[in-house]
Amino acid sequence: MKQLLLLPLALILFTSSALAADKQILLIAGARSHGAGEHEFRAGALLLAEALNRVPGYHATVASNGWPADPKALESADAVLLYADGGDGHPAIRPDRLKQLDALAARGVGIGAAHYGVEVPKGEPGDAMLRWTGGYFETFWSVNPHWTARFTTFPSHPITRGLKPFEINDEWYFHMRFVPGMKGVTPVLSAVAPAETMNRGDGPHSGNPAVRDAVKKGEPQVLMWAYDRPGGGRGFGFTGGHFHRNWSDPNVRKAVLNALVWIAGGDIPPDGVASSVTPDQLARNLDSK
Repeated sequence: MKQLLLLPLALILFTSSALAADKQILLIAGARSHGAGEHEFRAGALLLAEALNRVPGYHATVASNGWPADPKALESADAVLLYADGGDGHPAIRPDRLKQLDALAARGVGIGAAHYGVEVPKGEPGDAMLRWTGGYFETFWSVNPHWTARFTTFPSHPITRGLKPFEINDEWYFHMRFVPGMKGVTPVLSAVAPAETMNRGDGPHSGNPAVRDAVKKGEPQVLMWAYDRPGGGRGFGFTGGHFHRNWSDPNVRKAVLNALVWIAGGDIPPDGVASSVTPDQLARNLDSK
């Protein structure tokens, strides 16, 4: 009888220790934003977390509405994703949060940013994003048009494993501000922006002489990148993710799931991280707008 009583306790201890040994990935989903089907940060993060939790050795959780309610949630993370509105409303730009993420990055925790989450104000927040991910959206330098990007070739990098040529319409940001010489940065998804992306006038998000010249020359624009930090640790930026429907594309999901596993310090399978999303799953957890 005593042995039978001890068995449940042993199972609990085994499960707890196994969970503790898993790579912990925290996805920070921003508050409600934009119209229906756009900036569905929470629904998108939950889809990604569900896929990651099917991968042996990984445990993903989602913090909704901009920042974890429990600050200790960050302390156990091996990787953090910032998928939220950016600019002055970016959830990470408070001085105490910048300091907290800096401390995590200093001990090798991976940090990624997706869509509007790659934009922070120039200055201290921009410098921090460069330290964490190697690049960011800088106003009056970067732009945010809607366009169909065509990805035909990929570099040799763990994040590109399993990717196949694809094209998709999104609010693809480009002309990012990167670390000097792009040292440590590997472009993961690059495409040539069509001339019509420059149809808007100059402004903080719409255009400037430097980006107009780059587009006119047909220079490939980096839309997703990986970063090996000089002091150790990894980061990435992904500028898509405006339309929730795009998470149904297997290449979009694979690129981001691969990146999350990579910044957590994990090994990516030869064919990339496998996942699937049904229409019913895509329709779950949408914000009331």
